[in-house]
Amino acid sequence: MNQVARNSDPVTSWAAADSAKSLAAQHATIIIQALVRYGAMGKDGIAQITGLDGNQVARRLSELERNHEILLTGRNVQSKSGRAEREWKVMPRQMDLI
Repeated sequence: MNQVARNSDPVTSWAAADSAKSLAAQHATIIIQALVRYGAMGKDGIAQITGLDGNQVARRLSELERNHEILLTGRNVQSKSGRAEREWKVMPRQMDLI
């Protein structure tokens, strides 16, 4: 994960950054578990199932994609506002493909 505090920041900022990393990891785990259990979903669907805020989910989706844990399905689903949003699924593991 990227560094969230600067070298010139006070100790309290570094503590907050460490706390944010832990929270982000928890959110990522919750999102992965939801996608495994319920299948492919859009950001708003994930937020509704998990109880996370849509912004929390959106931030984790890009991180999870960069880490090759999830990927886009290529389909769009309807968001809670009625707009199209991208659908995400868990990246298949090599052993699942054999």
